[in-house]
Amino acid sequence: MPPVVPPDVPPTGPPPGPPATPPTGSPAGPPSGDPLPLLERLIAVDSVNPDLSPGGAGESAVADLCAQWLGERGFELHRLERRPGRPSLVAVARGTGGGRSLMLNGHLDTVAYGTYDGDPLTPRVEDGRIHGRGAFDMKSGVAAMMAAAARATAAGPLRGDVIVACVADEEHASSGTEEVLESFTADAAIVTEPSLLEVTLAHKGFAWFEIDVLGLAAHGSRPDLGVDAIAKAGHFLVALEELGLRLAASGGHRLLGPGTVHASLIEGGEGPSTYPARCRITVERRTVPGESAETVRAELAEILDRLTATVPGFRYELRGGLHRDPFEADQESPIARVLLRQVERALGRPPVIRAEPFWTDCALLARAGIPCLLFGVDGGGAHADTEWAEIASVELVTDVLAATITEFCA
Repeated sequence: MPPVVPPDVPPTGPPPGPPATPPTGSPAGPPSGDPLPLLERLIAVDSVNPDLSPGGAGESAVADLCAQWLGERGFELHRLERRPGRPSLVAVARGTGGGRSLMLNGHLDTVAYGTYDGDPLTPRVEDGRIHGRGAFDMKSGVAAMMAAAARATAAGPLRGDVIVACVADEEHASSGTEEVLESFTADAAIVTEPSLLEVTLAHKGFAWFEIDVLGLAAHGSRPDLGVDAIAKAGHFLVALEELGLRLAASGGHRLLGPGTVHASLIEGGEGPSTYPARCRITVERRTVPGESAETVRAELAEILDRLTATVPGFRYELRGGLHRDPFEADQESPIARVLLRQVERALGRPPVIRAEPFWTDCALLARAGIPCLLFGVDGGGAHADTEWAEIASVELVTDVLAATITEFCA
């Protein structure tokens, strides 16, 4: 396969102090150790996404920590920071040649603290669980993939490259993984988002659209001059609800079920005594494989055109917004077969296959031509007031990932 790092992306090198990276073979340096101490250090670093919460710390400090830890273990480091203060870190352990390369992908950013119960930056271990903001989503996965990569590469030389991508901004727009994929590729990838020790082979995508239903402004006493955009928008909202019912009644995808649709924002009007000239509705459509932003646009346009033809005075403007593709993995791909085998070995039973209603960076990796799937820890409280991960599951995921790296890259 082509090199994972093009010539125009020079390594940053380890931070001052750690030993230099060997050009091939296993990284040198301290042993990987238990993922728990690393996870505690990651939780203690503020990495709130500032695109979600203005004033959030961003990923700089936590990327520094990852760079230090991986640099000390001999990984070749690449810091990508197109957006100042929003870095992604890619650490590479070069293989001896002729083997398959594997990328491990996990995001460094978290949501805000909000009404978090206790100190979100003080990791607390209790009853086999570790608590703290990001403990579940997803610094546990980052710690597991870093520890697994260090453990697997320290055990002996691998033929294929091991690439650890600690990315920014997954909680908002995934600019981190997008930037990484401009410069790095691999024969396969595993995203270590939490999955309750189940293997995720599919997830939904989404498409956002804005619809402006147009009226005509006039004084509230002059219905002969005005057109009420809000009242006209009601026709669209009813039709949108009917679309949602039709989707729910359809068979949908074998793992994900049907797509969904809802009106998430509505805005209109200027005052109590004015006919509103515009009513803006933001629509989110959750998509399944076989659906796309283009099919959703056509779906909405069909509804709006029908209303234009049947509702007197109905006029509209339709605009597309952010959209992300749905994802489905090939269960017979080499990386899926290896990971499923290693999960079954670790659990002592065949793993549960799952699909997620939410979106992940798997879709970006798949779009870039990298076969991938998702596997991560058990726990709960993502984006909630109390967040935790099962410590035993963090250790199991680390073991599974290390064994998968060894088998896939050897």
